[in-house]
Amino acid sequence: MTETDKALLEGGPQELPERIVEISTPGEDLKIEFRNGYEHFRPTRREADTAQGRLPVYEWWERTEMAS
Repeated sequence: MTETDKALLEGGPQELPERIVEISTPGEDLKIEFRNGYEHFRPTRREADTAQGRLPVYEWWERTEMAS
């Protein structure tokens, strides 16, 4: 594990402010808070070359709403 692991997010809302995010545990699903809900991303077997190096690709699979 590197000092700061990162992933490239693919899919989901176009308005997401960041497409490269820090991850705490590589290989586990990500939950990103966005607009009163959460965008969920799953790891894929793919990697992509980015300005920040070669990163694992996480693919959007669902959105859940926050409880009100």
